[in-house]
Amino acid sequence: MKIQKAVITAAARNERLYPAATTVQKSMLPVIDIDGINKPIIQIIAEEALQSGIEEICIVCAAGDEERYLESFQTLYNTSLKIYQQSTWAASQAQSIKNILDRLTFVVQPEPLGYGHAVYQAKNFVKNEPFLLLHGDYLSISCLSNKHCSKQIIDLAIEEECSVCAVNPTIEHQISKYGTLTGRNYKTYNGVYRIEKIIEKPSISQAELELKTAGLRNGYYLCFFGMYVFQPILFDLLSEDIHANSGKNILLTPVQQKLAQSEKYLALEIQGKRYDTSKMYGLLQAQIALGLAGQMRDEVLTTLLQTLADYRKD
Repeated sequence: MKIQKAVITAAARNERLYPAATTVQKSMLPVIDIDGINKPIIQIIAEEALQSGIEEICIVCAAGDEERYLESFQTLYNTSLKIYQQSTWAASQAQSIKNILDRLTFVVQPEPLGYGHAVYQAKNFVKNEPFLLLHGDYLSISCLSNKHCSKQIIDLAIEEECSVCAVNPTIEHQISKYGTLTGRNYKTYNGVYRIEKIIEKPSISQAELELKTAGLRNGYYLCFFGMYVFQPILFDLLSEDIHANSGKNILLTPVQQKLAQSEKYLALEIQGKRYDTSKMYGLLQAQIALGLAGQMRDEVLTTLLQTLADYRKD
């Protein structure tokens, strides 16, 4: 089994990033990557996918955004080549953008009808192949020096020839924000579970009754990380949900429950951290994390300590 296609969902707007997200797509907002180069969020996500073995990328966007994405990437490419042509970083940036553009396809979500509906728009791009699904708001940093988070789930999906989702053990007071699941340990793997039940944003009492997973610390549950490898059967299940709920929001979580009931679907405790750039201070948190994981770690630490000292309470 080969996994050569990735879908990145980037159709939603976000009021927390107002007014920036009204003039620039939120996934085009810049952060300094671990290599020290300032890049749009979606470029960092796409680079991780390509470095994990992906050959083609599809961005699911809102109506009218395709031209804006292409214009923004083309401007970055031209600027890197023409204005900063003497800089090593600019040559690297231009090459990365060209590599992405050469492999990039766009599809439009015509109406904001939920995350599952957004994913379904990529059906014709994916065709009948397994694919990597990434969220355009999430930046991930692997704890493994030689393997991205995307590569971790791709490798397991290839080995087991099935769908795989990335999960993080999450403290109970936070699970109401995430899709949460339970399952049983799978084979002799460490941190791999065969999924049995999934609930979208459960209450603590509901999780205590239905979602406890053997082996986790007390008060912790397995929550979605926002990164998946799916077999193409997902689109059949999404299609059933869309036709049964015409005009309503289509969530991905209930469809994943159906997937787990119909065939083997595994959850992998990912060795890494995820940062949601769309939440309050999420962009700041992601930037700090990238800085601490990157080449300028000492400078970032010094700056943070100085800032904390400047605002210490007397």
